[in-house]
Order: sequence, then structure tokens, then C-alpha cells
Amino acid sequence: MAAPDASSTLTTGFVVLPVVVSAAIVYGVAVASRRLGEPGDNERRWVLGTAIAVIGWLAVTWALASSGWLARFDLRPPPFLLLPAVGFPLAAALTWSRFGTRLVRGLPMAALVGLQSFRFPLELLMHRAYIEGVMPVQMSYSGRNFDILAGLTAIPVAWALHRGIGGRRLALAWNIFGAVLLINIIAVAAAATPVIAAFGPDDLNTFVAYPPFVWLPAVLVLTAVTGHLMITRALYN
Repeated sequence: MAAPDASSTLTTGFVVLPVVVSAAIVYGVAVASRRLGEPGDNERRWVLGTAIAVIGWLAVTWALASSGWLARFDLRPPPFLLLPAVGFPLAAALTWSRFGTRLVRGLPMAALVGLQSFRFPLELLMHRAYIEGVMPVQMSYSGRNFDILAGLTAIPVAWALHRGIGGRRLALAWNIFGAVLLINIIAVAAAATPVIAAFGPDDLNTFVAYPPFVWLPAVLVLTAVTGHLMITRALYN
């Protein structure tokens, strides 16, 4: 399968947003360390370790996509399944690891919810991908993807939580709302792959097997899933 013919604006967007989100995660680790009152050396170790891990993940997933191996949907099982097979367990492992413990204890609920606001610009990029013929319409808000609502509501909900409005009930309600929307688009994206081709041969989800679009499932979806798990852990911590 050929790499998608996307505009420079679209490809730049799919580079910038994952990098910004990755940087926000590293910054969150630093903030959590300070709020926990840790010594400077300990903070630097955690920040450096997180930065190295994030950069390594970005590099490995980019390299796999660049090789063309992830796009071999003719193989059984398709190599692309490696991303969810690794990503979903990784999200759970991060949430209940020392890394997750630090973020859940060191960051306020408003920050955990606020991070999910990246899903708003992401949905704008995904809609642009549909307009350019790179992505099936079903994966955009013109089709069956309503995840833009999670991104739009994350900021006001985070603001309310920061101001002490709504408390645990608001955080729980938003977390369920956002998780349902996320599960929906994950299901739609999976159904659109050549393995299932639920929407026909003209609406296939193959663009995510190429750089920089591989960072959509490898970084952005992973962040969204991990974020919901961490909010859940914080609610019941």
C-alpha cells in the first residue's frame, strides 16, 4: 500500500501535536515531583528518564512506520496489530506503576483532565485528513467520530475542578463521557482497517501505518487511554 499523499500542513500538524503532548507529559512529571516535595536530584532523574523513554517511543514507532512493515496488512496477523497489542497493556502498566503513582499523587485532578484537551485540535487534524482524502470519513466528526466533544469539554471541566466546582462527581461523569467517546473512535478505526473493512474498500484506515500519522495511535491514543485510567485511579485512590 502506498503512503498517503497529504499536504505539508497536515503532516506538520501530526508531528507537532504528538511532540507537544509528549513534552506536556515530561513537564507534568516535573510538576508532580515539585508538588510532592522531592529533592532536586530525584526530580531530575525522573524527568530525564521520562524524556528518554518518550523520545525512544517516538523514534521506535516512527522507524517501524518508515520501514513499511506496519503497512503490510496482507500478512496474518497484520504487523500493525503490534501497536494496540503493546499500547493497551502499556497504558495499564504505566497507570499502576511508580510513574502513575507519582502523577496521580502529585498532580491535581484538573491537570489530569486538562491534558485531554489535546483531543480538540486532534479532531480538527483528523477532519482535515478526511477532507484531503487521507482518512475515511467515518473516523472524522463528519462521520462516526464524536471525540471532539471530549476535547472541547476538557478545558471547562478542568477549570471547574481547579476552582473547586463539581468535585469528584464532575470528574467521574466527564471521565465516563470521555472514555465512551474514545472507545467509540477506537472501534470505528479498527473497523475501518483492511482486516475488517467494515465500510467498504474505498474507506480504509491505512494512513496510521505511515509516519507521521503512526503517532496518532502510538502517542495520542495511548495518552488518551492512559489519561482516563489515571483519572480512574485518582478517583478511587
